[in-house]
Amino acid sequence: MGTDTAQARATDEAAERRREQRGWYFYDWACSVYSTSVLTVFLGPYLTSVAKSAADADGYVHPLGIPVRAGSFFAYSVSLSVIVAVVVMPLVGAAADRTGRKKPLLAVTAYVGAAATAGMFFLDGDRYLLGGVLLMVANAAQAVSMMLYNSYLPQIAPPEERDAVSSRGWAFGYAAGALVLIANLVLFLAHDSFGVSESTAVRICLASAGLWWGAFTLVPLKRLRDRRPSVEKITAPGPRRLAATVRDMRRHPLTLSFLLAYLIYNDGIQTVISQASVYGSEELGLSQSTLIVAVLLVQVLAVGGALGMGRLARTYGARRTILGSLVAWTITLGAGYFLPAGAPFWFFVLASGIGLVLGGSQALSRSLFSHLVPPGKEAEYFSAYEMSDRGMSWLGPLLFGLTYQLTGSYRDAIISLVAFFVLGFVLLARVPVRQAVRDAGNPVPERI
Repeated sequence: MGTDTAQARATDEAAERRREQRGWYFYDWACSVYSTSVLTVFLGPYLTSVAKSAADADGYVHPLGIPVRAGSFFAYSVSLSVIVAVVVMPLVGAAADRTGRKKPLLAVTAYVGAAATAGMFFLDGDRYLLGGVLLMVANAAQAVSMMLYNSYLPQIAPPEERDAVSSRGWAFGYAAGALVLIANLVLFLAHDSFGVSESTAVRICLASAGLWWGAFTLVPLKRLRDRRPSVEKITAPGPRRLAATVRDMRRHPLTLSFLLAYLIYNDGIQTVISQASVYGSEELGLSQSTLIVAVLLVQVLAVGGALGMGRLARTYGARRTILGSLVAWTITLGAGYFLPAGAPFWFFVLASGIGLVLGGSQALSRSLFSHLVPPGKEAEYFSAYEMSDRGMSWLGPLLFGLTYQLTGSYRDAIISLVAFFVLGFVLLARVPVRQAVRDAGNPVPERI
């Protein structure tokens, strides 16, 4: 009788865990549309055009009386949003772990970001300053919400399931990005048929990402559940908790070693994503429609790439699979250096290579890091992880820009990014992940 009761309880727990995991996937489905349609495709060119329409005769706008080139306004807004996120994330992470109430914080950050994105519908005329504020709010809110979302992973998936669960989350996100981008492109390219101007079509695309984000956030908010913290966490105030986390991370040098490796190779990944369109348009002379189709191709293939690399991790372990993906990134960039100008087919081949390794390398990095987080400190440690992602993302663009400035060649600039993948490979290969998992106080999976 006792055995039957234990089996029934285990079955119920597994069913509840699967239900919670499915709800968790849907936050990637909800917010990834912002990254794809808003940040990657539409907002940069549109906000720049709005800023230019508000510029003076010398091409400057003057937010808060500060002279800023209209063409730089979008980039500066993104940079300011990163600063805001880096300041807010550890404070929210400390509060989440101290109180155990991640879900209300996830709801607040998600809906602040979704509302700011939906508000981008009103970016007409010369309202560049409104656009900058909405971008900073939306970008920072997404960063904080993703930190909270990532911190659920160690709680909803046992060690043997995390690679697969993380990979499915990334796949959901890329699938949503591709689906909405297709709808956006139909509206954008055929805006006359829908009786709207090109500007209005862009604003509808921007706002629809916010509505999508807000609507589908209801699913994880319904299915995810909060865990009660220990009494120690309840009584510890936020600043003391945050200081304790910093000291605690110093006591886990192998976790920090992984973070350093991730910081470096992920900076390379983020720079490829942000600069590939510049390389395609400026060096290869490709049209805007070709670049948008390439973005869509990356989104579609990243779904299969994330799931496929998740399966590889079951056989070879997450660390080896990530190392293999860094080799693939290096080969892809090397091939990109030799792409002929004016040949969309070969650019699509390059986009295919990026798509196949993009989702998997990010998903497995997230799941691997989840094993290195001491129990009960998920949100605070994932705030450091997210800051490694966003807080240092200036290194790659800086190297890209300096290389172009010194050589005058975007080909030299794109090949310079190989350094991030080579150095990241070397640093990750030196991390004894099994020892790192043990040092963090977690069970060591059979394959990692």
